[in-house]
Amino acid sequence: MVVGEFAEKRDVMIIGGGPGGYNAAIRAAQLGKSVTLIEKGSLGGVCLNQGCVPSKVFTHAAKQVAAIPAMNNMGIETGEPSVDFETLINYKDKTVKQLRGGVESLCKTNKIEIIEGEANFTAENKIGVANGHQFDVYEFEHAIIATGSTSVVPEGVTNSHERVLLPETVYHLSDRPESLVVYGSDYISLEVAFSLKKLGSDVTMVLDEQEDFYFDASINRELKRILKKEKIKVHRGFKLENVEAKDDGVSINLLKEDETKTIAASHIYVAAGRKANIQELGVERIGVKLSPDGFIQTDRTAKTSIGNIFAVGDVTDGKASAVKAIKQGKVAAEIIGGMKSEVDLTFIPTVVHSTPPIATVGLTEKEAEEQGYSIKISQTSLSGNSYAMISGEKSGIVSVIKDVDTDLLLGFHMIGAGAVELISTGVTALEMVAREEDLRFPSYPHPSMNEGFVEVMDGLSEMAIHTPANKSASAR
Repeated sequence: MVVGEFAEKRDVMIIGGGPGGYNAAIRAAQLGKSVTLIEKGSLGGVCLNQGCVPSKVFTHAAKQVAAIPAMNNMGIETGEPSVDFETLINYKDKTVKQLRGGVESLCKTNKIEIIEGEANFTAENKIGVANGHQFDVYEFEHAIIATGSTSVVPEGVTNSHERVLLPETVYHLSDRPESLVVYGSDYISLEVAFSLKKLGSDVTMVLDEQEDFYFDASINRELKRILKKEKIKVHRGFKLENVEAKDDGVSINLLKEDETKTIAASHIYVAAGRKANIQELGVERIGVKLSPDGFIQTDRTAKTSIGNIFAVGDVTDGKASAVKAIKQGKVAAEIIGGMKSEVDLTFIPTVVHSTPPIATVGLTEKEAEEQGYSIKISQTSLSGNSYAMISGEKSGIVSVIKDVDTDLLLGFHMIGAGAVELISTGVTALEMVAREEDLRFPSYPHPSMNEGFVEVMDGLSEMAIHTPANKSASAR
Protein backbone atom coordinates (compact mmCIF):
# COMPACT_ATOMS: atom_id res chain seq x y z
CA MET A 1 0.00 0.00 0.00
CA VAL A 2 1.22 3.48 -0.82
CA VAL A 3 1.16 5.69 2.29
CA GLY A 4 -1.72 8.16 2.04
CA GLU A 5 -3.52 6.17 -0.67
CA PHE A 6 -6.24 5.04 1.73
CA ALA A 7 -7.14 6.24 5.22
CA GLU A 8 -9.51 4.33 7.47
CA LYS A 9 -12.08 6.67 9.03
CA ARG A 10 -12.53 6.95 12.80
CA ASP A 11 -14.70 9.10 15.04
CA VAL A 12 -12.50 9.80 18.11
CA MET A 13 -8.83 8.81 18.20
CA ILE A 14 -6.84 9.01 21.43
CA ILE A 15 -3.07 8.77 21.55
CA GLY A 16 -1.91 7.38 24.90
CA GLY A 17 -3.62 5.03 27.36
CA GLY A 18 -2.64 6.59 30.69
CA PRO A 19 -5.16 8.05 33.18
CA GLY A 20 -6.07 10.95 30.89
CA GLY A 21 -6.30 8.81 27.77
CA TYR A 22 -8.33 5.88 29.04
CA ASN A 23 -10.69 8.08 31.08
CA ALA A 24 -11.30 10.16 27.95
CA ALA A 25 -11.87 7.00 25.93
CA ILE A 26 -14.43 5.54 28.33
CA ARG A 27 -16.26 8.86 28.80
CA ALA A 28 -16.46 9.37 25.03
CA ALA A 29 -17.78 5.83 24.61
CA GLN A 30 -20.42 6.50 27.28
CA LEU A 31 -21.56 9.46 25.18
CA GLY A 32 -22.06 7.25 22.14
CA LYS A 33 -18.83 7.93 20.30
CA SER A 34 -16.84 5.31 18.44
CA VAL A 35 -13.41 5.41 20.08
CA THR A 36 -9.98 4.20 18.99
CA LEU A 37 -7.11 4.31 21.50
CA ILE A 38 -3.49 4.08 20.32
CA GLU A 39 -0.90 2.88 22.85
CA LYS A 40 2.71 1.94 22.17
CA GLY A 41 3.33 0.52 25.64
CA SER A 42 1.03 -0.67 28.42
CA LEU A 43 -2.41 0.65 29.22
CA GLY A 44 -2.45 2.73 32.38
CA GLY A 45 0.63 4.73 31.40
CA VAL A 46 3.39 5.81 33.77
CA CYS A 47 0.89 6.34 36.60
CA LEU A 48 -0.25 2.73 36.81
CA ASN A 49 2.88 0.94 35.62
CA GLN A 50 5.75 3.01 36.98
CA GLY A 51 4.56 5.84 39.20
CA CYS A 52 1.45 6.34 41.31
CA VAL A 53 0.45 2.71 41.86
CA PRO A 54 3.91 1.16 42.44
CA SER A 55 4.84 4.03 44.76
CA LYS A 56 1.72 3.55 46.87
CA VAL A 57 2.51 -0.14 47.32
CA PHE A 58 5.77 0.97 48.95
CA THR A 59 4.21 3.76 51.00
CA HIS A 60 1.41 1.47 52.19
CA ALA A 61 3.97 -1.13 53.24
CA ALA A 62 5.85 1.59 55.12
CA LYS A 63 2.63 2.61 56.85
CA GLN A 64 2.11 -0.96 58.05
CA VAL A 65 5.66 -1.09 59.45
CA ALA A 66 5.09 2.24 61.21
CA ALA A 67 1.93 0.87 62.86
CA ILE A 68 3.74 -2.01 64.58
CA PRO A 69 4.89 -0.11 67.71
CA ALA A 70 1.29 0.93 68.45
CA MET A 71 0.17 -2.68 67.99
CA ASN A 72 2.78 -3.85 70.49
CA ASN A 73 1.56 -1.22 72.97
CA MET A 74 -1.93 -2.70 72.68
CA GLY A 75 -0.65 -6.15 73.53
CA ILE A 76 -0.65 -7.44 69.95
CA GLU A 77 2.78 -9.01 69.92
CA THR A 78 4.44 -8.85 66.52
CA GLY A 79 8.15 -8.93 67.25
CA GLU A 80 10.77 -7.01 65.31
CA PRO A 81 9.49 -6.25 61.79
CA SER A 82 11.35 -7.77 58.86
CA VAL A 83 10.68 -6.80 55.25
CA ASP A 84 11.23 -9.35 52.49
CA PHE A 85 11.98 -6.99 49.62
CA GLU A 86 11.55 -9.62 46.92
CA THR A 87 8.05 -10.45 48.18
CA LEU A 88 7.18 -6.74 48.25
CA ILE A 89 8.32 -6.36 44.63
CA ASN A 90 6.26 -9.38 43.60
CA TYR A 91 3.22 -7.93 45.36
CA LYS A 92 3.74 -4.62 43.56
CA ASP A 93 4.00 -6.37 40.18
CA LYS A 94 0.87 -8.43 40.89
CA THR A 95 -1.08 -5.32 41.92
CA VAL A 96 -0.04 -3.42 38.79
CA LYS A 97 -0.95 -6.39 36.57
CA GLN A 98 -4.39 -6.74 38.14
CA LEU A 99 -5.16 -3.02 37.79
CA ARG A 100 -3.90 -2.96 34.21
CA GLY A 101 -6.16 -5.92 33.46
CA GLY A 102 -9.03 -3.92 34.92
CA VAL A 103 -8.36 -1.03 32.53
CA GLU A 104 -8.15 -3.44 29.59
CA SER A 105 -11.47 -4.99 30.63
CA LEU A 106 -13.14 -1.57 30.92
CA CYS A 107 -11.98 -0.64 27.43
CA LYS A 108 -13.29 -3.92 26.05
CA THR A 109 -16.64 -3.53 27.83
CA ASN A 110 -17.00 -0.04 26.38
CA LYS A 111 -16.16 -1.35 22.87
CA ILE A 112 -13.01 0.79 22.60
CA GLU A 113 -10.72 -0.25 19.77
CA ILE A 114 -7.10 -0.63 20.94
CA ILE A 115 -4.32 -0.19 18.40
CA GLU A 116 -0.71 -0.91 19.34
CA GLY A 117 1.91 1.30 17.76
CA GLU A 118 3.64 4.68 17.47
CA ALA A 119 1.36 7.51 16.34
CA ASN A 120 2.10 10.72 14.47
CA PHE A 121 -0.01 13.37 12.79
CA THR A 122 0.23 13.43 9.00
CA ALA A 123 -2.39 16.20 8.73
CA GLU A 124 -4.85 18.11 10.91
CA ASN A 125 -7.32 15.27 10.50
CA LYS A 126 -5.06 12.26 9.92
CA ILE A 127 -2.89 10.04 12.12
CA GLY A 128 -0.36 7.48 10.98
CA VAL A 129 0.38 4.50 13.20
CA ALA A 130 3.61 2.54 12.83
CA ASN A 131 3.93 -0.96 14.25
CA GLY A 132 7.04 -2.69 13.03
CA HIS A 133 6.95 -2.73 9.24
CA GLN A 134 3.26 -1.89 9.16
CA PHE A 135 2.07 1.69 8.74
CA ASP A 136 -1.63 2.55 8.67
CA VAL A 137 -3.29 5.92 8.19
CA TYR A 138 -6.53 6.95 9.92
CA GLU A 139 -8.75 9.94 9.23
CA PHE A 140 -10.46 11.27 12.35
CA GLU A 141 -13.21 13.68 13.35
CA HIS A 142 -11.58 14.44 16.73
CA ALA A 143 -8.27 13.49 18.35
CA ILE A 144 -7.03 13.63 21.93
CA ILE A 145 -3.31 13.71 22.70
CA ALA A 146 -2.54 11.99 26.01
CA THR A 147 1.10 10.99 25.59
CA GLY A 148 2.37 12.22 28.97
CA SER A 149 5.89 13.36 29.79
CA THR A 150 9.36 11.98 30.47
CA SER A 151 11.95 12.71 33.17
CA VAL A 152 14.77 15.15 32.48
CA VAL A 153 17.71 14.78 34.88
CA PRO A 154 19.74 17.77 36.12
CA GLU A 155 23.14 18.57 34.67
CA GLY A 156 25.92 16.49 36.16
CA VAL A 157 23.76 13.38 36.42
CA THR A 158 23.65 10.43 34.09
CA ASN A 159 20.62 8.17 34.37
CA SER A 160 22.28 5.23 32.65
CA HIS A 161 23.58 3.64 35.89
CA GLU A 162 21.36 1.33 37.94
CA ARG A 163 22.36 3.13 41.15
CA VAL A 164 20.96 6.44 39.85
CA LEU A 165 17.19 6.28 40.36
CA LEU A 166 14.47 8.38 38.73
CA PRO A 167 10.68 8.60 39.29
CA GLU A 168 10.13 5.90 36.64
CA THR A 169 12.75 3.50 38.04
CA VAL A 170 12.90 3.96 41.81
CA TYR A 171 10.08 1.47 42.48
CA HIS A 172 11.51 -1.16 40.18
CA LEU A 173 14.51 -2.01 42.33
CA SER A 174 15.38 -5.66 42.81
CA ASP A 175 17.03 -5.03 46.20
CA ARG A 176 16.49 -2.49 48.96
CA PRO A 177 19.14 0.28 48.93
CA GLU A 178 21.47 0.05 51.91
CA SER A 179 21.81 3.82 51.92
CA LEU A 180 19.96 6.34 49.78
CA VAL A 181 20.39 10.03 49.05
CA VAL A 182 17.14 11.66 47.90
CA TYR A 183 17.83 14.81 45.89
CA GLY A 184 14.58 16.74 45.61
CA SER A 185 11.87 18.63 47.46
CA ASP A 186 8.69 17.51 45.67
CA TYR A 187 6.07 15.04 46.86
CA ILE A 188 7.70 12.07 45.12
CA SER A 189 10.98 12.78 46.90
CA LEU A 190 9.21 12.77 50.28
CA GLU A 191 7.40 9.52 49.50
CA VAL A 192 10.66 7.86 48.43
CA ALA A 193 12.45 9.09 51.55
CA PHE A 194 9.80 8.07 54.08
CA SER A 195 8.89 4.72 52.52
CA LEU A 196 12.42 3.42 52.04
CA LYS A 197 13.44 4.66 55.49
CA LYS A 198 10.61 2.65 57.05
CA LEU A 199 11.56 -0.35 54.91
CA GLY A 200 15.12 -0.33 56.26
CA SER A 201 17.27 2.01 54.16
CA ASP A 202 19.48 4.72 55.64
CA VAL A 203 18.08 7.89 54.02
CA THR A 204 19.46 11.40 53.59
CA MET A 205 17.56 14.19 51.84
CA VAL A 206 19.11 17.06 49.89
CA LEU A 207 16.66 19.83 49.00
CA ASP A 208 17.35 20.81 45.40
CA GLU A 209 18.53 24.39 45.92
CA GLN A 210 15.54 24.99 48.23
CA GLU A 211 15.64 25.91 51.89
CA ASP A 212 12.27 24.25 52.52
CA PHE A 213 9.49 22.21 50.96
CA TYR A 214 6.66 23.71 48.88
CA PHE A 215 4.09 23.68 51.67
CA ASP A 216 2.47 26.12 54.03
CA ALA A 217 4.78 27.25 56.85
CA SER A 218 2.72 25.27 59.39
CA ILE A 219 3.32 22.01 57.49
CA ASN A 220 7.02 22.73 57.01
CA ARG A 221 7.52 23.29 60.74
CA GLU A 222 5.83 19.99 61.61
CA LEU A 223 7.56 18.16 58.78
CA LYS A 224 10.95 19.36 60.02
CA ARG A 225 10.18 17.89 63.45
CA ILE A 226 8.99 14.57 62.01
CA LEU A 227 11.99 14.17 59.69
CA LYS A 228 14.29 14.69 62.67
CA LYS A 229 12.30 12.15 64.70
CA GLU A 230 12.56 9.62 61.84
CA LYS A 231 16.34 10.23 61.68
CA ILE A 232 16.22 11.41 58.08
CA LYS A 233 19.01 13.95 57.76
CA VAL A 234 18.18 16.97 55.55
CA HIS A 235 20.70 19.20 53.75
CA ARG A 236 18.99 22.40 52.63
CA GLY A 237 19.77 24.67 49.69
CA PHE A 238 22.43 22.58 47.98
CA LYS A 239 22.89 22.24 44.24
CA LEU A 240 23.86 18.88 42.82
CA GLU A 241 27.18 19.37 41.04
CA ASN A 242 27.72 15.82 39.82
CA VAL A 243 27.23 12.17 40.67
CA GLU A 244 29.92 9.55 40.21
CA ALA A 245 28.26 6.14 40.03
CA LYS A 246 30.22 2.91 40.32
CA ASP A 247 29.31 -0.73 40.82
CA ASP A 248 29.73 -0.43 44.60
CA GLY A 249 27.95 2.88 45.19
CA VAL A 250 27.66 6.56 44.34
CA SER A 251 29.65 9.65 45.29
CA ILE A 252 27.59 12.85 45.31
CA ASN A 253 29.14 16.31 45.14
CA LEU A 254 27.05 19.22 46.41
CA LEU A 255 27.54 22.99 46.30
CA LYS A 256 25.98 25.80 48.35
CA GLU A 257 27.52 29.22 47.72
CA ASP A 258 31.13 28.65 48.87
CA GLU A 259 30.36 25.44 50.76
CA THR A 260 31.00 22.04 49.19
CA LYS A 261 29.92 18.68 50.48
CA THR A 262 30.51 15.10 49.34
CA ILE A 263 28.15 12.29 50.33
CA ALA A 264 28.63 8.58 49.68
CA ALA A 265 25.69 6.19 49.41
CA SER A 266 24.68 2.95 47.76
CA HIS A 267 22.06 4.75 45.60
CA ILE A 268 20.78 8.21 44.74
CA TYR A 269 17.25 9.21 43.79
CA VAL A 270 17.08 12.36 41.67
CA ALA A 271 13.91 14.43 41.35
CA ALA A 272 13.65 15.15 37.66
CA GLY A 273 12.21 17.85 35.50
CA ARG A 274 9.69 16.90 32.82
CA LYS A 275 9.50 17.18 29.05
CA ALA A 276 6.40 16.56 26.96
CA ASN A 277 6.31 13.36 24.91
CA ILE A 278 5.72 15.03 21.55
CA GLN A 279 9.01 14.36 19.77
CA GLU A 280 7.55 11.87 17.28
CA LEU A 281 3.99 13.22 17.13
CA GLY A 282 4.51 15.91 14.50
CA VAL A 283 2.27 18.38 16.36
CA GLU A 284 4.42 21.38 15.48
CA ARG A 285 4.22 20.45 11.82
CA ILE A 286 0.43 20.75 11.84
CA GLY A 287 0.43 23.96 13.87
CA VAL A 288 -0.37 22.90 17.45
CA LYS A 289 0.87 25.72 19.69
CA LEU A 290 3.35 24.92 22.47
CA SER A 291 4.38 26.73 25.63
CA PRO A 292 7.94 28.11 25.91
CA ASP A 293 8.81 24.91 27.80
CA GLY A 294 7.57 22.70 24.99
CA PHE A 295 4.23 21.56 26.43
CA ILE A 296 0.96 21.69 24.50
CA GLN A 297 -1.18 24.74 25.24
CA THR A 298 -4.88 24.12 25.85
CA ASP A 299 -7.92 26.17 26.81
CA ARG A 300 -10.51 25.45 29.51
CA THR A 301 -12.12 22.82 27.30
CA ALA A 302 -8.80 20.96 26.74
CA LYS A 303 -8.73 22.12 23.11
CA THR A 304 -5.42 22.88 21.45
CA SER A 305 -4.95 25.66 18.91
CA ILE A 306 -6.52 23.28 16.36
CA GLY A 307 -10.25 23.00 17.01
CA ASN A 308 -10.68 19.24 16.52
CA ILE A 309 -7.54 18.25 18.44
CA PHE A 310 -7.47 18.12 22.24
CA ALA A 311 -4.64 17.44 24.71
CA VAL A 312 -4.81 16.17 28.29
CA GLY A 313 -2.49 15.29 31.15
CA ASP A 314 1.24 15.76 31.54
CA VAL A 315 1.75 16.58 27.86
CA THR A 316 -0.05 19.88 28.52
CA ASP A 317 1.28 23.00 30.16
CA GLY A 318 1.11 23.18 33.97
CA LYS A 319 1.59 20.83 36.89
CA ALA A 320 2.07 17.11 36.22
CA SER A 321 -0.81 15.31 37.91
CA ALA A 322 -2.97 12.25 37.30
CA VAL A 323 -5.87 14.21 38.83
CA LYS A 324 -5.39 16.89 36.17
CA ALA A 325 -5.15 14.28 33.41
CA ILE A 326 -8.38 12.54 34.45
CA LYS A 327 -10.28 15.83 34.73
CA GLN A 328 -9.03 17.08 31.35
CA GLY A 329 -9.72 13.72 29.70
CA LYS A 330 -13.34 13.65 30.82
CA VAL A 331 -13.88 17.28 29.79
CA ALA A 332 -12.36 16.69 26.32
CA ALA A 333 -14.68 13.72 25.81
CA GLU A 334 -17.70 15.69 26.96
CA ILE A 335 -16.93 18.61 24.63
CA ILE A 336 -16.59 16.15 21.74
CA GLY A 337 -19.88 14.60 22.83
CA GLY A 338 -21.66 17.96 22.54
CA MET A 339 -21.84 18.78 26.25
CA LYS A 340 -20.97 22.04 27.95
CA SER A 341 -17.97 21.25 30.13
CA GLU A 342 -14.75 22.91 31.24
CA VAL A 343 -11.54 22.29 33.13
CA ASP A 344 -10.97 24.15 36.41
CA LEU A 345 -7.78 23.08 38.16
CA THR A 346 -7.88 25.75 40.89
CA PHE A 347 -8.50 23.38 43.78
CA ILE A 348 -6.52 20.26 42.91
CA PRO A 349 -5.26 18.89 46.24
CA THR A 350 -1.61 18.11 46.80
CA VAL A 351 -1.19 14.80 48.61
CA VAL A 352 1.93 13.05 49.85
CA HIS A 353 1.71 9.45 51.05
CA SER A 354 4.55 9.97 53.49
CA THR A 355 4.56 8.64 57.06
CA PRO A 356 2.47 10.44 58.26
CA PRO A 357 0.73 11.67 55.08
CA ILE A 358 0.43 15.29 53.96
CA ALA A 359 -2.52 16.86 52.16
CA THR A 360 -3.15 20.49 51.23
CA VAL A 361 -5.51 22.51 49.06
CA GLY A 362 -6.01 26.22 48.48
CA LEU A 363 -3.79 29.13 49.48
CA THR A 364 -0.85 28.98 51.84
CA GLU A 365 -0.37 31.69 54.46
CA LYS A 366 2.22 33.39 52.25
CA GLU A 367 0.06 33.23 49.12
CA ALA A 368 -2.99 34.59 50.93
CA GLU A 369 -1.02 37.56 52.25
CA GLU A 370 0.50 38.23 48.83
CA GLN A 371 -3.00 38.31 47.33
CA GLY A 372 -4.00 41.01 49.79
CA TYR A 373 -6.21 39.08 52.20
CA SER A 374 -6.38 39.94 55.89
CA ILE A 375 -6.10 36.42 57.19
CA LYS A 376 -6.71 34.45 60.34
CA ILE A 377 -5.11 31.06 60.88
CA SER A 378 -6.34 28.31 63.16
CA GLN A 379 -4.18 25.30 63.92
CA THR A 380 -4.56 22.24 66.09
CA SER A 381 -2.28 19.35 66.92
CA LEU A 382 -3.52 15.79 66.42
CA SER A 383 -1.92 14.89 69.74
CA GLY A 384 -5.13 16.14 71.37
CA ASN A 385 -7.39 14.02 69.16
CA SER A 386 -8.88 11.04 70.98
CA TYR A 387 -8.78 8.68 68.01
CA ALA A 388 -5.17 9.66 67.25
CA MET A 389 -4.37 8.71 70.84
CA ILE A 390 -6.20 5.38 70.46
CA SER A 391 -4.45 4.47 67.20
CA GLY A 392 -1.04 5.73 68.29
CA GLU A 393 -0.88 8.15 65.33
CA LYS A 394 -0.43 11.40 67.25
CA SER A 395 2.05 13.16 64.97
CA GLY A 396 0.58 15.92 62.87
CA ILE A 397 -1.45 19.09 62.66
CA VAL A 398 -4.51 20.53 60.92
CA SER A 399 -4.43 24.16 59.82
CA VAL A 400 -7.04 26.36 58.13
CA ILE A 401 -6.82 29.89 56.74
CA LYS A 402 -9.73 32.31 56.33
CA ASP A 403 -10.25 35.88 55.18
CA VAL A 404 -11.07 38.02 58.24
CA ASP A 405 -13.30 40.45 56.34
CA THR A 406 -15.63 37.88 54.74
CA ASP A 407 -15.03 34.64 56.70
CA LEU A 408 -14.22 33.04 53.31
CA LEU A 409 -12.15 29.87 53.73
CA LEU A 410 -8.92 30.11 51.75
CA GLY A 411 -6.77 27.06 52.45
CA PHE A 412 -6.53 23.75 54.29
CA HIS A 413 -3.24 22.16 55.30
CA MET A 414 -2.84 18.81 57.06
CA ILE A 415 -0.10 16.43 58.06
CA GLY A 416 -1.10 13.34 59.98
CA ALA A 417 -3.10 10.12 59.82
CA GLY A 418 -6.12 10.37 57.53
CA ALA A 419 -4.97 13.59 55.85
CA VAL A 420 -5.37 12.27 52.30
CA GLU A 421 -8.97 11.22 52.91
CA LEU A 422 -9.91 14.27 54.99
CA ILE A 423 -8.63 16.84 52.49
CA SER A 424 -11.71 16.13 50.34
CA THR A 425 -13.72 18.12 52.88
CA GLY A 426 -11.43 21.07 52.24
CA VAL A 427 -11.66 20.66 48.45
CA THR A 428 -15.47 20.60 48.59
CA ALA A 429 -15.55 23.62 50.89
CA LEU A 430 -13.34 25.70 48.59
CA GLU A 431 -15.26 24.64 45.48
CA MET A 432 -18.52 25.71 47.18
CA VAL A 433 -17.03 29.08 48.28
CA ALA A 434 -17.65 28.08 51.88
CA ARG A 435 -17.40 30.39 54.88
CA GLU A 436 -16.28 29.49 58.38
CA GLU A 437 -19.82 28.71 59.56
CA ASP A 438 -20.37 26.19 56.74
CA LEU A 439 -17.79 23.81 58.24
CA ARG A 440 -18.35 24.75 61.87
CA PHE A 441 -22.10 24.05 61.83
CA PRO A 442 -22.16 20.33 60.79
CA SER A 443 -21.77 17.43 63.22
CA TYR A 444 -18.65 15.28 62.93
CA PRO A 445 -18.27 11.63 63.98
CA HIS A 446 -16.69 10.92 67.36
CA PRO A 447 -14.13 9.64 68.03
CA SER A 448 -12.49 10.21 64.66
CA MET A 449 -9.67 12.05 62.94
CA ASN A 450 -12.43 14.23 61.40
CA GLU A 451 -12.59 16.10 64.68
CA GLY A 452 -9.40 17.87 63.68
CA PHE A 453 -11.70 19.95 61.48
CA VAL A 454 -13.97 20.69 64.45
CA GLU A 455 -11.01 22.06 66.38
CA VAL A 456 -9.60 24.30 63.66
CA MET A 457 -13.00 25.67 62.66
CA ASP A 458 -13.89 26.41 66.30
CA GLY A 459 -10.43 27.89 66.73
CA LEU A 460 -11.13 30.54 64.10
CA SER A 461 -13.59 32.04 66.58
CA GLU A 462 -11.59 31.25 69.74
CA MET A 463 -13.97 28.42 70.61
CA ALA A 464 -11.60 25.44 70.29
CA ILE A 465 -12.10 23.03 73.18
CA HIS A 466 -8.98 20.84 72.99
CA THR A 467 -6.44 23.42 71.82
CA PRO A 468 -4.71 25.80 74.27
CA ALA A 469 -6.17 29.31 73.92
CA ASN A 470 -2.85 30.90 73.06
CA LYS A 471 -2.25 28.42 70.22
CA SER A 472 -5.64 28.09 68.54
CA ALA A 473 -5.62 31.02 66.13
CA SER A 474 -3.68 34.06 64.99
CA ALA A 475 -4.43 36.98 62.70
CA ARG A 476 -2.20 38.42 59.99
